[in-house]
Amino acid sequence: MNTGIESLLSMSAKKPCKRAEQRLPLQDHSALTRHNSDRFISHRGSMDFDVARYLLTEKENESGVHLTPFKESYKRELAASLLQDGAIASKKYRILSFTSKAPAPPEDIQSLYSENVAADTAPKSKSRRYIPQSAERTLDAPELVDDYYLNLLDWGVSNILSIALSNTVYLWDASRSATSELLTVADDVGPITSVKWAPDGRHIGVGLNNSVVQLWDSASNKQLRGLKGHHARVGALAWNGHILTTGSLDGLILNHDVRIRDSIVQTYRGHEQEVCGLKWSMSGQQLASGGNDNLLHVWDKSMSSSNAATQYLHRLDEHRAAVKALAWCPFQSNLLASGGGSADRCIKFWNTHTGACLNTVDTHSQVCALLWNKHERELLSSHGFSQNQLTLWKYPSMVKITELTGHTSRVLHLAESPDGYTVASAAGDETLRFWQVFGAPDVLKRTKSKEAAGPFNKYLTHIR
Repeated sequence: MNTGIESLLSMSAKKPCKRAEQRLPLQDHSALTRHNSDRFISHRGSMDFDVARYLLTEKENESGVHLTPFKESYKRELAASLLQDGAIASKKYRILSFTSKAPAPPEDIQSLYSENVAADTAPKSKSRRYIPQSAERTLDAPELVDDYYLNLLDWGVSNILSIALSNTVYLWDASRSATSELLTVADDVGPITSVKWAPDGRHIGVGLNNSVVQLWDSASNKQLRGLKGHHARVGALAWNGHILTTGSLDGLILNHDVRIRDSIVQTYRGHEQEVCGLKWSMSGQQLASGGNDNLLHVWDKSMSSSNAATQYLHRLDEHRAAVKALAWCPFQSNLLASGGGSADRCIKFWNTHTGACLNTVDTHSQVCALLWNKHERELLSSHGFSQNQLTLWKYPSMVKITELTGHTSRVLHLAESPDGYTVASAAGDETLRFWQVFGAPDVLKRTKSKEAAGPFNKYLTHIR
């Protein structure tokens, strides 16, 4: 039996003792020195625990508890033994004792807690908002035509995004993450070359490769009418109230009043090659058009005539490549931003009252699309070779705030959500990505509903 006990004792002796305090991996040990520590460990060598226990129990006995004569005699002898002279009140024994004064806190800690209270009332600079560097959502967009001169993406006021993929227009309801097919055209009239929501968020214009523009009702999935007048594909559309403006490969710009049978009410002649960019100003008084002839025109509604071709207000020829990217400033009505193609690579800012170029910024890559931030003085641009990035600029300094990468081919199209916070980008890599680039509402309540399987599903899904 002794042998068994000895073996157990020897095993316990060989077992290493567990350390009382373990350090975390990669922890900066230099920050935990005595002089920089935020705590002070008492020195127990100067303590008398027997005396401390006696003093504690002495206070409890003074609470009115009557002791027997024997316990009273024992108490006096114990006090005389522990405190030697029996003068309990004159002795200053401590329960906890320190060998030296606790060290002063580091200066950085002192300054942290000794700041002037008045400093808190001083006005604080606006903190820079967080901009996620990756797409919030990525959707697959097979058969997206990789053509710089087309406009195949738009986001309506009803929070429904439309995208043209080859011969089909799909609708994605952002509020429900639901996808539906609006229309599919035959091969002899397709592919679809442009889409644009009407201001009511229900009707949508669809430009075709065969020069016809169709007007559809998204609620009933029915075609309302076809608009003719061009002689080649219609790659650019823009709405101004009940007027649908169309731009074509034939160089013409037509204003269609969709309420009347003979829809063409104005014709704009000025471009010598394909019209690839069209944007009405927010006031609806001026129209900007960009073409493959490197020209940017500004047209004034008050100068429009139904009897003859309308004369442009300004003919701007400073770009050295096709002008597709156009964006009217939301906080300055006469400010227009335009972007040039791969031989130009510049963003230019124009005063449309005078026709003067206010600023030019070389982006070093093809400018495919432009969007203004509705909430801040910022401009977002999408680009082609070599980074295929989205760049956010601070206006008017045009300092880069951030660059967003993820697409592997040129980012041809941009569309902004109705609330002005989310941007959708479509690229030649056949993906559609959503970016929270313009911030978020002050109160953003997101409900995560179960999303149905199928087209346009979360993460990477197939439209068809």
